[in-house]
Amino acid sequence: MNAGRPTVTQIVELLGLEPLPVEGGLFVQTWRSSAGDDVIGTATLAAFTNDPDSFSAMHRLPVDEVWHFYLGDPVDLVLLHPGGGVTTPRLGHDIFAGERLQLVVPAGTWMGGALAPDGEWAVFGNTMAPGFRSEMYEGGDAALLIEQWRGAADHIHRFTRPGHSTTMPPGL
Repeated sequence: MNAGRPTVTQIVELLGLEPLPVEGGLFVQTWRSSAGDDVIGTATLAAFTNDPDSFSAMHRLPVDEVWHFYLGDPVDLVLLHPGGGVTTPRLGHDIFAGERLQLVVPAGTWMGGALAPDGEWAVFGNTMAPGFRSEMYEGGDAALLIEQWRGAADHIHRFTRPGHSTTMPPGL
């Protein structure tokens, strides 16, 4: 640990992060803009820790989602693109080594992510317009995803929770 670097406990307390049901990780919604019943946009702060269960389970959304990297250690993502393509971008500060400060995950792309190996914690954000609603979330089933993306089986297994719900509870 670097001298003066905050602990994950300090980060969680300062930002008011709480466990995110179904998907995983820690989060707090920081912005929600609505017009009547329509959610125009949302933004969240989120974190992964080195706890083995701290990851974003495979899921997809019907709208683009922008990931923003803020603090800490790098975050590894896996993206399963419609048509069979797989990419594994890394979010982080070392842009000269190919890490990304910001990344758009296109609508309909299966995604999962976690702290990069040997990391302690990472803080990132997600922005969506139209904004996130629970019914948008479609959780992934490992067996079904592996049928289409066989070469990504290790990633899919890493980012799924067998036997857990794949439906986000209402109201998020």
